[in-house]
Amino acid sequence: MRIIGGKYGGRQIQSPKGLPVRPTTDRTKEALFNILQHRIYWEECKVLDLFSGTGNISLECLSRGAMDVVSVDRERKCIEALKKAKMELGIKKGQEIRSDVVKYLRQTTEKFDFIFMDPPYAMKGQESMVETILQNPLLEEDGLLVVEHASQNDFSGMNSFESVRKYGSSSLSFFSLS
Repeated sequence: MRIIGGKYGGRQIQSPKGLPVRPTTDRTKEALFNILQHRIYWEECKVLDLFSGTGNISLECLSRGAMDVVSVDRERKCIEALKKAKMELGIKKGQEIRSDVVKYLRQTTEKFDFIFMDPPYAMKGQESMVETILQNPLLEEDGLLVVEHASQNDFSGMNSFESVRKYGSSSLSFFSLS
């Protein structure tokens, strides 16, 4: 896995073997950040990365200058891998939270400009998590929520749905409050 753009663009990130993750592919990540470059001013952006896994998306946001990134995952090894990658790159910003994502969403009162959610594709209750994010509200008024999911899932009937982009078996659904 590699960081595509920003200060650490081109750097390879080694994650430990055996992590229970499915990292966002470089193709999907590159497409996502091409879309985001026209919508997000990174230096003023507070990011929430849910089901952060290896920290692939968190590191990309930090590399592009995000003001703050909160990475949430319940797996201790994933949180440790992200902390190690940040240390190797010399990144001091951001925070890693080891927690169940549903529990975190119920408890947090923070607001974010960009939320990325990449749950296990077979996980039940994804629509409910999207509703929680949009209704609580955890998203700033002009913020953006992006959900990576299996292409057969359809979020288009949900409130605040904006668009979907398909990349083979993976899709990105975009939601905004504006």
